[in-house]
Amino acid sequence: MRIAVIGAGPGGLAAAATAAENGADVLLVDENPRAGGQIWRHGPMAPPPKLAMEWIRRIQAQRIETHFGVTVLGRDSNGLVAYSEQEGHVCLQCDKIILATGARELFLPFPGWTLPNVFGAGGAQALLKAGMPVEGKRIVVAGSGPLLLAVAATFAKKGAHVVGILEQAGIHSLLQFAPELIRHPAKLIQGVGFGTRLFPTRPRFGTWVCRAMGNDIVREVIATDGKREWPLPCDILACGFGLVPNVELAQALGCDVEKGKVSVDEHQATSQSGVYCVGESTGIGGEDVALLEGEIAALAALDIPNVTSKIHERWRWESFVSNLGRAFALRKEVLQLAEDTTTVCRCEDVSFGVLKNQPDQRSAKLYTRCGMGPCQGRVCGPACHELFGWELNKPRWPLSPVTLDALLDSQ
Repeated sequence: MRIAVIGAGPGGLAAAATAAENGADVLLVDENPRAGGQIWRHGPMAPPPKLAMEWIRRIQAQRIETHFGVTVLGRDSNGLVAYSEQEGHVCLQCDKIILATGARELFLPFPGWTLPNVFGAGGAQALLKAGMPVEGKRIVVAGSGPLLLAVAATFAKKGAHVVGILEQAGIHSLLQFAPELIRHPAKLIQGVGFGTRLFPTRPRFGTWVCRAMGNDIVREVIATDGKREWPLPCDILACGFGLVPNVELAQALGCDVEKGKVSVDEHQATSQSGVYCVGESTGIGGEDVALLEGEIAALAALDIPNVTSKIHERWRWESFVSNLGRAFALRKEVLQLAEDTTTVCRCEDVSFGVLKNQPDQRSAKLYTRCGMGPCQGRVCGPACHELFGWELNKPRWPLSPVTLDALLDSQ
């Protein structure tokens, strides 16, 4: 049996390794130049973490056909249609598919968020791992979610001066999440480790950035707790408001999506026969959950019945995942930061004032070009969903920008 695994993050690596070790002919595809995904991103300046290396070695020990730097555009009667600058048009034939497409950062617009040196939290971490120099620079990390501590710790490790860590979730909300950390001590130890590296800088809870200031580049941010405001000088602002599942490829393959995530059963099977989905695209849960789901999907795809223990282990994480979402739920204040002149769609330069009177995303696209730029709504779409409650449009083939030659080759 030939199984195509799309995505080489934790879920994809676990699925590919498990399937190959159980006799499957495995094809592993990722648009990045190497395995690891966003969470285990590495390169010459940043080796992969120990856990990532364990799974990468398991992949390397098997006869797995790998395609890195390759983007899957959709599916036709011959199989999955993909493209890369090196290989051009690629047709990937397979019997079953395991999607491990991960998640993207959620960006929420606020005055000044388009200034140079304002990055997404995850994007800033990726740049750091790629070698971005930050020694001696003043850094503010803001937004929401556990990623903030990890990003701040990475900045500190690289010699930056972290002047502020601003978490919009309140301390009472996070204290209610504390019992989950006790039940998962590895997560608690990880958090303590981040805190130790950041000492004496401590996170401020119930606090967020309401404005970034600067003429040609960010120079300071205005922080607020909803009662008062104060300035924080900085050279770099890393700001992200959590993650949103990447469901585009699943939608293009006809899989059901509910509440912004791919619907799956206990075996990670989607509504489409022969298509499975694992990791963050089925709901934000972190690397531990993604690894389990990858193993479950691979065994289920091969009709290996001995998966009950792993399904039960996955269930044990459900409380952690659901309570994590509640603890870091966005407060209404961060959804009300944009002014009429604040840019929402950066590709097409469409402001909040122009968009706020549109009834839905389709109308906004028709009348303002919001979502029609190079990112195809990947940034502004989730933001508009949070700001206006718009349902996201279903993606169309091809899912990513591609040359005309590659499109003609695929016909």
